[in-house]
Amino acid sequence: MGDLAAEKNLSDRMLPLKAQLANAFHETHSFKWDPATGFTLASGLKSPFYVDCRSLMAHPGSRRLVAQLAYESLRPIELDCLGGLEIGAISIATSISDFAFVAQPTRMWRTFVVRKQAKDHGLGKLIEGSFQPGDRAVIVDDVLTSGGSLLKAVATARMAGLTVTHALVIVDRKEQDGRRKVEAEGLTLVSLLTIDDLTRAQPTRP
Repeated sequence: MGDLAAEKNLSDRMLPLKAQLANAFHETHSFKWDPATGFTLASGLKSPFYVDCRSLMAHPGSRRLVAQLAYESLRPIELDCLGGLEIGAISIATSISDFAFVAQPTRMWRTFVVRKQAKDHGLGKLIEGSFQPGDRAVIVDDVLTSGGSLLKAVATARMAGLTVTHALVIVDRKEQDGRRKVEAEGLTLVSLLTIDDLTRAQPTRP
């Protein structure tokens, strides 16, 4: 009963933040919906939605909302560090880490970057930042579509000796069976919002 009550309290506390974050996507013009023409995704497939988290994270108020909502979601989890996918999720991981440290200085969630491919100069690492084998890590990305890039980053982190049981995204697009694919790899997926949250928050046109 105690766990259920704690989960309900957490859910109740996060609802206003979710609404604010969904509204922020529209206020910063970081969400577009065009069911007639659609948008071409990185996979080459078409979608009626375009979610631009880089635009969202360019605004300090939006960054704080993302960080606070992510912190509330991750607080029950035992973790040591956050890994952000290159390039879009670097600022996400950093913002969450900074917020967590200010909120509770004992939560020193270090950060690292997971590259798409190793650099051909320097140390040529796929992962750069502060981590060590055995660390409990959460992999962070901006949006979830097919889950391919997220799962590749998780595999890279696990090969480096990190324990990864959770992944976090700002928006689950609920397309291409992404959530099922991620969870099939033994991961718990935390999504701050879904595409439904964004469409429901869309302002009505006069």
